Amino acid sequence: MMVLKKHPFHLVDMSPWPLTASIGALVLTTGMVKWFNHFEMNLFFIGVTILCITSYQWWRDVSRESTYQGLHTTKVSVGMKLGMILFIVSEVFFFLSFFWAFFHSSLSPSIEIGMQWPPAGIKPFNPVQIPLLNTIILLSSGVTVTWSHHSIIEKNLGEAKNSLLITIILGVYFTSLQALEYWEATFSISDSVYGSTFFMATGFHGLHVLMGTSFLAVCLGRMINNHFSSYHHFGFEAAAWYWHFVDVVWLFLYINVYWWGS
Repeated sequence: MMVLKKHPFHLVDMSPWPLTASIGALVLTTGMVKWFNHFEMNLFFIGVTILCITSYQWWRDVSRESTYQGLHTTKVSVGMKLGMILFIVSEVFFFLSFFWAFFHSSLSPSIEIGMQWPPAGIKPFNPVQIPLLNTIILLSSGVTVTWSHHSIIEKNLGEAKNSLLITIILGVYFTSLQALEYWEATFSISDSVYGSTFFMATGFHGLHVLMGTSFLAVCLGRMINNHFSSYHHFGFEAAAWYWHFVDVVWLFLYINVYWWGS
């Protein structure tokens, strides 16, 4: 049922999803502690399941209010754009902490790690192998998601769907190659500060790629159901902005951690 609003602002309706998402996050992190200490993943998978179900329901509600209820007016869209920009800025500072830790240790190696970088006993990845391929993949995905965006604006939904599908495939391909890289790694997260900063920085970036891929997959589903128009598609724009942010972070990771840091 559509409710008549007397104001142009977006006041969200009462929803259970913030609560269930919080519960899912609590179960997930507790499950990770249990996994790392007791090698049992049942609680971890319960948390993942709760978050996946919550995400589906929450996205359903957002799609409904923006597409069918007409709640995302021009003024609301401006507010959401500012909110997304602030969110990306907060993510920039999140990754800045990892780069700070990396440069703090690499520019002045302590005696505990042999006064050298990479530390003694660490064999880093070859930057011109899988890391370079992943760089090409992410840069290509940035091109295809931009192609999809321009296709929406030009009302060419066929090209928009195809290029967005290519972007999602490239995102999955990137994640698969990073998983292979982790599997073949000769060091772990517990191997000195190099292992800690490497796996924290690249691991959180990989998590952001997974989230960005899921955002784009939801946008593809909405695009197939004709939820976007040439002038009303902020859901896709937000996902595209996030994806470009992920691309830029990877460039810094590749140049500083994989290439210069090795």
